[in-house]
Amino acid sequence: MSNPDFALPDPDTDETGPYALVGQARARPGSAEKLEQALVALVAPTREETGALQYHMHRDRADPDLFVFYEAWASLADLKEHLQMPYIQQFLAGHQELVDGEMQVTWLKMASPYPGA
Repeated sequence: MSNPDFALPDPDTDETGPYALVGQARARPGSAEKLEQALVALVAPTREETGALQYHMHRDRADPDLFVFYEAWASLADLKEHLQMPYIQQFLAGHQELVDGEMQVTWLKMASPYPGA
């Protein structure tokens, strides 16, 4: 996920729920606190974006160098717009200094009913 132009899977034609993902980022040795600050700084502005339904950052209790994020968007278009925001572009351009390897993303399809859908 280091490249902001990575491919986003299209939703299935029968999807009615949000476009969601869960991801992981492992901090480089000695960089966990800085990575946490950088990730948490993305939360408030992202939650203000149109189409942001859920946006959460977590730190693994057993492995404090591992961060997990969960995002749910009203649409793929909203997520694409999010990825073009200056603060996201800035994070993606410089995150290699803080992240050990590549961030991992799992693209989710909602299986349970979504409230309001």
